[in-house]
Amino acid sequence: MKHFLVIGGGFAGVEAAIKLRKKGYKVTLVSDRDYLFIYPISIWIPVNGISFKDSTLPLADLQKKHGFDVIIDSVKSIDSANKKVILEKSEESYDYLFIAVGMEKVQMKGAENTLSICGKPEQTVSIRDQFDQLIQNGKGKIAVGFGGNPKDTKGSAVRGGPAFELLFNMSTYIKKKGLADNFELNFFAPMAEPGKKMGDKAFGNLGKFFSHYRINQYVGKKITGFTKNEVLFEDGNKLESDLIVYIAGGQGHSILKDSGLPLSEAGFVKTLPTCQVEGHPDIFAIGDSAELLGPKWAAKQGHVAEIMADVAAYNAHQQIIGSGKTKSYVDKINIICVMDSGDGAAYVSRTMKKETMVMLPILGHWLKKGWGFYFKNSKLKRIPRIPGM
Repeated sequence: MKHFLVIGGGFAGVEAAIKLRKKGYKVTLVSDRDYLFIYPISIWIPVNGISFKDSTLPLADLQKKHGFDVIIDSVKSIDSANKKVILEKSEESYDYLFIAVGMEKVQMKGAENTLSICGKPEQTVSIRDQFDQLIQNGKGKIAVGFGGNPKDTKGSAVRGGPAFELLFNMSTYIKKKGLADNFELNFFAPMAEPGKKMGDKAFGNLGKFFSHYRINQYVGKKITGFTKNEVLFEDGNKLESDLIVYIAGGQGHSILKDSGLPLSEAGFVKTLPTCQVEGHPDIFAIGDSAELLGPKWAAKQGHVAEIMADVAAYNAHQQIIGSGKTKSYVDKINIICVMDSGDGAAYVSRTMKKETMVMLPILGHWLKKGWGFYFKNSKLKRIPRIPGM
């Protein structure tokens, strides 16, 4: 029986392990944490909407349900020539390797003075604690923003949506506390038109959201760094803040540098549309680890990572049985976002053919809550999985 080694316990890695087990293969999943962190719903941790535990899914539970093996360890390097992966505590051989280690963040001067809603999971709790302290103080200045990676020419490794959602949820929370007049909420980004990837309809309405939730915008200015209480811009201006949340642009994981695999300028693994690594028929790269193909507006998202995992598992299986069949993930590329605000949401969708934005006051918030329930319970096989979700 072929042995698949999947490195990375995020959306792409877990979905790949599940799909490969369904096809009857021996699968070992390696993760540096013992849970799957559900980033899309973690936006509610800072505003006390859910607990940290609510945003996690133990890998041990997934292991029991789906039958793959789990190793909790850190990946140190990939030895593609000898078909093995070196971990902190051991070495693992493979017949096929699925790379799903995610991406690292572009480091900026003073980044230690910021927290991220898309970084290490535990930082969501730190944001909550600092936000709670400001609420107790009864006032404060909060800055939330994101950046990009100049080497990532498509801009696919920019995480913008969570920054918007966090700000909208903070605004709603502050308003409920009766403190709206005592807080200053600011959004910052170096791009002239942040959020444009969502499409013209969504971008055109973004300004209305900022106005409704009383959020100031500082965009189109290069960010040069951070101090404990300031965002620094290239033109010399500064944005004062008691809490800075910054989502840095992504770059390829450091373990890939000496792997011998083809990498993009931004450090992501180059693949074919089948997710197979160029020149390496036994290796597939999925999710944030891979250079994202497709249209210029394509963006790395959790559901795209799962699409890539499904396509990669299918193609690996077809290769093993010698059918000659393949699938491409590129024609399935889309942007889907339920942009939550705590008191509602906007459904945003962009495909090759059309753009959609639907306002969902009140109902939208509970729809996203429902998605969180569905995601966890469908992964645990407690409820049926809906195709495409």
